[in-house]
Parts: sequence; structure tokens; C-alpha cells
Amino acid sequence: MRTTPFLSLILAGAACLAWLSPAPVLAAADKLDNAGCLSCHEAGKKKIEVPGKDDEKRELAHINAGRFGKGIHGEMQCVACHKEIVDSQANHVKAKDVKPANCVTCHEALWETAKQEKLTAEKERLGQVVRNAEAYRNSFHAKPDKDDPSRPMATCEDCHNSHEFNVPPKGTARRTVWHKGIPDTCGAKCHEDQLEAYAASIHGEELLENGNVKSAVCTDCHSAHSIAATASETFKLRNIEACGECHKEGLRSFADTYHGQVSRLGYAYAAKCADCHESHKILPADHPKSTINPKNRLKTCSKCHSDKKPGMRDATPGFVTFGPHANTHDFKKYPEMYIAGKFMVGLLIFVFAFFWAHSGLWYYREWHDRRTGKPRAHIDTKGLVLDPQKHFRRFHWGWRVAHLAFALITMTLVLTGTTALYADSTWAPLVAKAFGGPKILGLVHRISAALFVGIFLIHFIYVMQKLLRDRSFRWFGPDSLIPNWKDFADCWGMFKWFVGRGPRPLFDRWAYYEKFDYWAVFWGVNIIGWSGLMLAFPHVTAQYLPGWVFNVATLVHGEEAFLAAVFLFTVHFFNNHFRPDKLPPPDVVMFTGTQSLEEFRHDHPAHYQRMVDSGEIGKYLVDAPSKQFHTGAVILGLTLIGVGLLLLVLVGVGFFGG
Repeated sequence: MRTTPFLSLILAGAACLAWLSPAPVLAAADKLDNAGCLSCHEAGKKKIEVPGKDDEKRELAHINAGRFGKGIHGEMQCVACHKEIVDSQANHVKAKDVKPANCVTCHEALWETAKQEKLTAEKERLGQVVRNAEAYRNSFHAKPDKDDPSRPMATCEDCHNSHEFNVPPKGTARRTVWHKGIPDTCGAKCHEDQLEAYAASIHGEELLENGNVKSAVCTDCHSAHSIAATASETFKLRNIEACGECHKEGLRSFADTYHGQVSRLGYAYAAKCADCHESHKILPADHPKSTINPKNRLKTCSKCHSDKKPGMRDATPGFVTFGPHANTHDFKKYPEMYIAGKFMVGLLIFVFAFFWAHSGLWYYREWHDRRTGKPRAHIDTKGLVLDPQKHFRRFHWGWRVAHLAFALITMTLVLTGTTALYADSTWAPLVAKAFGGPKILGLVHRISAALFVGIFLIHFIYVMQKLLRDRSFRWFGPDSLIPNWKDFADCWGMFKWFVGRGPRPLFDRWAYYEKFDYWAVFWGVNIIGWSGLMLAFPHVTAQYLPGWVFNVATLVHGEEAFLAAVFLFTVHFFNNHFRPDKLPPPDVVMFTGTQSLEEFRHDHPAHYQRMVDSGEIGKYLVDAPSKQFHTGAVILGLTLIGVGLLLLVLVGVGFFGG
């Protein structure tokens, strides 16, 4: 059939219009399905490139349809996330005012819908995803990339691959495969050096070669979503706890060292797990390249213990045998700690059992005698003319000043020392912060210790030179603080009196329990003092002594300090302030230096009678303290007692793990 010229012209025009007009839309946005998307984006299809950074082409990843179908999003339509796509042509015409797919905003919107529909219990997993997203927002990964500030360091897609993402159920073979792939997920794209080091470590060997899925992977130490910068104190401190999740015994023993105490107080400058063991290439101690191998240990310690570091000194040979994880229950591995631990436990049990029983029985006997109206023992003063308003001068000003100084310094030592000893308690970090950190805390502790020892030495030298010049002084006489047979007899007599089997002993100038208080200071200064001195100058100690001395010194120093603090604020306070005969507290004789004749006669009847018989009592009679002075002494005494009891509470909270 032939066409006319006019018809030919019409057909030609139509062809031109058809050529110039855009291609028809193949499918409406609401009819786009996954099959249409996969026709171009499925694996094996033609490469698709789009404009990238700096006019460079960026290749789009293709989708493995099989893996997508098995993933958590497998039943979803592509356009449910890619809402900006409105057609199925190449170079999609994207909808205006619709942001590209975003995992976080999508899941948050779904969670809001679940909350509105009251389906949060059924969709708890969705809520967990939202919480993970919030953790990610505050993480190191969410910070802008230094090379490309327009994007974060890592996105959800970098770790999860949203088209294939699926966490297999725990206990399944697929879960094992997924878990073993975590190091590669983190390392292949971003952390190649760390992956190489991890693969050579004991953790990597256990996981990758032996298939032990309990071995640590990246997320065990860095977490999955709340990833912090490794240089931050938050990460460094949290990393210790992360190691402890698997190495529980190691964490407990580490916590007892100075390094662990500083860390538990919330400061990251002391050595932590990674400082000694490295962070990724962790090797067993017997490996020749291990940082904790005995041949390499001094070099490892020297990273911190170096003259180049402010306030530090070079590590010396004894550092090598220090046990960062020494404990008191493994005799084979730590015999010195085992023996020291058993000795200290035995000492604590003996002292507290004896003196708490002593205090309890004493309280009962005085309370019982008061309740039954039993009169105090009477000493015959017939024919003796004494002014009952006078006081007996028991302590001169030197003793009183020394006692007050000792009290204030001891309380400072208890506060600063137990803050470190019970660093994991609720109150210790607050005290450390109030002092300005562990360094200032330690400085105050050492200054207080130096003052304590200094006052002790002054007192000792003064007493000794005075006694050595006194030719008439009897070292085991009634005026001496040296224990004698009468003290043992008095102690036995007190227990008989406690149970109603004998009279109350007649104490002379110093009762046996007062002598114990006095000589306990000598014991404490030597045990606590020498151990503290060794710990304060580790480079000197380790120059001459093996490293296990630090372990024993730390144990003894802390346990003996605990013994001293609890004894002072229970037994000592009871003997002098809380017995029924002393109520209401305080007994101010150590602040005023004097006590009434009635009180003196009751507390030290043998001394009183001896002074009366010799006629020397008149030399020691003085006027009673003024009302103002007495009131001030009472206020001071109550204040010190209050502080002591508060410290006792803090020690108790720390001891019982609060």
C-alpha cells in the first residue's frame, strides 16, 4: 500500500515527536517491587556507577538475592527503605524532600509506631535496635571522618550490610560462623593492622584456628555500638572491666594492687591490662615475644617507670618478680603471699575476738552492777584531808598535745588509706575527687605518715632520755609502761570479775589495756611504716629486694591499717568513752589532763592508794578546769569521736563491699 505525501508527512512528524519525548514510566512508585529492583541491582548484573567524591565514579554494590531473602529484612520491599525512588529507570528521578535511606531514622520511626500501638513487648528486639542506635550516636564511629567530614567514621552499613544482615540464634552453627567473622568485619575495611596483630594473638589463635567462640573478639573489648576512642579515659577504664568479664580472678587480684586501686577510683593514668599485655597482639607469658615474658618484663615496666616520666623513676631489677595478679590462696605460685595472708587473717581474728569479747563482757558487768545498785569499791581515806574539789593531774601538756596530733593524723591516714584500700566502694571515688585525685590523696597520706613517725620519734627520744637519766626509775615497776606479771594477773582477774567470780582488779598507774594501746603504736609504726616506706620508694626497694615484697607489703600495709582503724574506733573508744561508767561520752582526761579524785580513785585505785600512802598525792592536785575549758574539751572530744565513728562506717561499707 502506498502512502500519500500528506500521510507521509504526518507519520514523519509523529516519529520525531516520539523520538524527542521522554520514555514512558514503566511502573508507578507504589507499584515498584523487588523483582524490578533486582533486574538491575542483583549480583551478576551489569556494573552500575554513580557520581562520587571529587567527580570520581562510585560503584554501587549489587545485591545477592538469596542472602537478602534470608536476612532480617528479606520480607521487606526495597522502596520501604529507599522511599526517594519513584521509578524503575536508570538514573532514577528521585522524589523531592525525601531523604535517602537511613537505618537509624527508619528504626526509630518503627519503634515510635510500636509504642503507639502498645506492641513494645512483642517488638522488644526493635527497641534494642533503637537503643543501639542511640549508643552509636554518642560513639567514636559517629564522629566525622577526618578524610571526608561529610560522612561519619563508620555507618551501620559498614558493619552490618543491611541487605544481608541477620544475627543467627545463639547456640547454632550459623551463630559460630557469624561470631568468627567479627574480626574480619572490623579489620578488613578499616583496621587492617589491628586485625593482623589480633590474628597472631592468643585470642585470635583460639578463635580462628581452634574455633573457640568464647575467645575475645573486637566487640568484647570495644563493644558493638557504644565504641569510645581508645585514648579516652572512659574506654581505658571500661576496658579493664571488659577483660575481667573473662579473666575474673585476674581482675580481682589486679584490683588489690596500686595500679588497680587507681583505676577503681576512676583514673586511668596507672598501668592497666593493655599496658602490660598489649591490646591486640596478646601473647602467653611463655612466648618469647610476649611483653610479660620474664625476659621482656623489665622493658614493659619501664614504659611507665622511667626517669623520663614526671614523678617516676627507672624500674629496677626487682620489678621483674612483682606479681600483678598475686593472691593469698595459691601457695604453689605465690607462697609468700599465702603465708602472709594466713598470718594476717589469724592476727585479725585473734585481736578482734579477744578484745571484742573483753569489751562486751566489760559492758555487761558494769551495766549489771549499775542496774543492781552495787556500790563502787571504797578505799579508806580516814584521817586524810583532801579537797574534793581538786583534780588529779594525770597527763602533762606534752602528752595531751601528742595525743591530739596523733588522733588528727591517724584519722587523716585512715581516710586517705582506706580510700585506696576500698577503691571500689561507693564513697571512695568521691573522696578521691574531693582531694583532687589519687596523686594528691597519696601525697597527703605520705605527709601524714611522715608527721606521725616524726611525732612518734620525738616522743620516744624524750621518754627514753628522761628515763635513762632517772636512776630511781624501775623498768618493771608500777610507773612503767612495760608489761609485767601484775598486768597478766589483772587481765585474768578482769575476766573473773566479768563473770562474777572475783572482785574487780585494782589498777595501778597504767592498766593493762592502756599499756596495750601504747605499745600497739610501736607495732603499727613498724609494720605499717616500713611496708609503706617500701611502697613509697619502689625503685629503691626493687634495687635490693625481690618484687614479691611489693605484694606482701601491700597486703600487710592494708590489713594492719584496717586492724588499727577498727580497733581504735571500737575497742579504744569503748574503753575510754562508751563503758557504762564513762557515759555520757566523752572522757576528757586526755584533753584537760586532769580528772576528779573520785574518778581517779575508781579507775586507778592502786595508784591512788600508793600516792596517798607515800604522801605524794598533794604534788599532783590542781584546780579543776574552768567551765569554758571543760566545755571546749567536751566539744573537741565529741567531734573526734564523731569523725572516728564516721570513718568506722566508711571502713565497714568498704569491707563489706558497699
